[in-house]
Amino acid sequence: MMKKLLLSFLVIFIILVSCKDSPVKTPENVIDENKMVDILYDLSLLDAIKTQGFGSQQNYPTTVQFLKNKYKIDSVTFANNVKYYASDIANYKKMYEKVKDRLNEENLKLNNGKLLEQSEEQGVVK
Repeated sequence: MMKKLLLSFLVIFIILVSCKDSPVKTPENVIDENKMVDILYDLSLLDAIKTQGFGSQQNYPTTVQFLKNKYKIDSVTFANNVKYYASDIANYKKMYEKVKDRLNEENLKLNNGKLLEQSEEQGVVK
């Protein structure tokens, strides 16, 4: 009987703790949302350059070097801000939509007004 009571309390405690709404705290060095979109855009470009093989021809910076040099932030600050913004998935998705829109604008500029679409096999989802 005592084991059942203890087990019941343990289960209730676990349920209460797991259901507790614990939003991610605002980072100490919070990055402005628009600046965060700029960072995500730049990192997307850097990643695209590296994955397309252009990175082997040039000595492109690592992500950590890039963040430190251009935005004057360290990787821990960036990671904490990603965690913070990702905790609100709807807003984070909007941020990535802005990044996607900017990438599409660049695509149009570079391809004489024609948007080149890539298939999922190429690693880019439309």
